[in-house]
Amino acid sequence: MKTLITIIDRNRRLFFRDKGMLLSSLITPMILIVLYATFLAKVYKDSFVSNLPETMHVAEKLVNGTVAGQLAAALLAVSCVTVTFSVNLTMVQDRANGVRKDFDVSPIRKPMIYLGYFFSTVLNSLMVNVLALALCLGYIRMMGWYLTAADVALLLLDLLVLVLFGAVLSGLVCYPLKTQGQMSAVGTIISAGYGFVCGAYMPISNFSKGLQNVMSYLPGTYGTALIKNHMLQGVFEEMEKTGFPAEVVTAIADSLDCNPTFQGNVVEPKCMLLIMLGTIVVLGGLYLWITVMPEKK
Repeated sequence: MKTLITIIDRNRRLFFRDKGMLLSSLITPMILIVLYATFLAKVYKDSFVSNLPETMHVAEKLVNGTVAGQLAAALLAVSCVTVTFSVNLTMVQDRANGVRKDFDVSPIRKPMIYLGYFFSTVLNSLMVNVLALALCLGYIRMMGWYLTAADVALLLLDLLVLVLFGAVLSGLVCYPLKTQGQMSAVGTIISAGYGFVCGAYMPISNFSKGLQNVMSYLPGTYGTALIKNHMLQGVFEEMEKTGFPAEVVTAIADSLDCNPTFQGNVVEPKCMLLIMLGTIVVLGGLYLWITVMPEKK
């Protein structure tokens, strides 16, 4: 255990020592929330208002709160996964700089080395994404606050689950990479594509039926839906209090991917959490297995 803690501390120190990586990781959530609020907010708002009956009057604060919650959930769903790929660059840098040769001739077992990469990635990613959550909550406070203390606590749990998922996924993807160029290419692809694949940038309900069926098999879909549920739960309760018919609230939740379906059955938030935890366990087991296997010289 002492060896593992030392490796984790070493990796975390390297992350903080690289000022470029640290700064880019910290300012990424700030840049994203500005971009989302600037370019996506109006699109989300127009889409939300256009789906409401013309005879229904909705308070501006409620509309803004719905849009802000949707934007915040999308940002966090993407950030929790993509940031881990940037933070996990230490694994590839050690290979590229020849540091792994020193590890290989040391008495430290290889799985211990990779567990050090994993846990340091989780800790560093949590630091960045907790900052992102704080920024998102500040934005929601300005636009329309309907969250409770329980909702915020559940959002922190969602954050941890998504970071664990992102860390184990980045560990598996980065394991065979040997150059920083390869890591940059992979990071670019993940950053560009993950938001669409998980339904963060555009609700899955807007896709074709075939794509919806395919995406229902991807765990990231349920991670995004989970954080959307907890981010928008207060909004839906406020809608019911102000006289929204139950079927209208359900239809809005469906359009925002809060009620994803798998083979025609609605997946409840508890099941979403179990899917994510099960995926983390399976991918984590695979990650440990490949670290035990001997590497090609």
